[in-house]
Amino acid sequence: MKRDGHIHTHFCPHGTKDSTKSYIEKAIKSGFTDISFTEHAPLPVNFTDPTPDKDSSISMEQLMPYVDEITQLKNSYQKDIRIRVGLEVDFIAGYENEIRSFLDVIGPSLDDAILSVHFLQADNRYFCADFSKEVFAELAAEIGSVEAAYQLYYDTVEASIQADLGPFKPKRIGHPTLIHKFQLAHGEKIDDSAQIRHILQSMKKAGCELDVNGAGLSKPDCQEAYPPLPFIEYAKALGIPLVFGSDAHNVNGLHKHHEKFYTYLS
Repeated sequence: MKRDGHIHTHFCPHGTKDSTKSYIEKAIKSGFTDISFTEHAPLPVNFTDPTPDKDSSISMEQLMPYVDEITQLKNSYQKDIRIRVGLEVDFIAGYENEIRSFLDVIGPSLDDAILSVHFLQADNRYFCADFSKEVFAELAAEIGSVEAAYQLYYDTVEASIQADLGPFKPKRIGHPTLIHKFQLAHGEKIDDSAQIRHILQSMKKAGCELDVNGAGLSKPDCQEAYPPLPFIEYAKALGIPLVFGSDAHNVNGLHKHHEKFYTYLS
């Protein structure tokens, strides 16, 4: 099975205008047999998106049109490729009840889902940690250091793994080293190997899957996968199910870097 389990669509407000059909046609042409569309789920209504354009996710009004479109394409292409209807759900500390309530409603309509951390809480303020190197620097200054920002991120990912989000909680943990996105910009060498191994061990105990995410390889200030290859190998040794995700936000990014991971995925 050749699978890409992390794909965004034209519904994403910070993404592309490329049609979902164009993604599917490329996937088929590229020999993929299984893809998951995992659009950014609506954020809790009582949470204020900290990004300037408030465009981190689709709106609640867009949710069912998105699900309906992917479901229709799933049925239309069922003889050619397996298409999964999915969401990338944000874990936001302090909003666990809202997330669970949302999953209780939408969960039955989904085939797949990813649980990811993008927002970090520092001194009663939320930062979108992967938005820009400037926002990351602001977060690090607010919390005291780059190392402290890394630790807050891993603590939040750990909380997402342990959180009781109900029967429809996503099984896959998204890009668990996303905090590395600006590592070449801040220039500090942070040894977080112990934290990454701990996260993977917690995932194993909780029965989670790992999003083997290639997007960081295309980020100029990261230039590595989420997580880096040695930790993908460690996750495989632990017996964690690995699912490649291109995290594509346009057709050009679909399946990008898959060839770097196929030996781990076999």
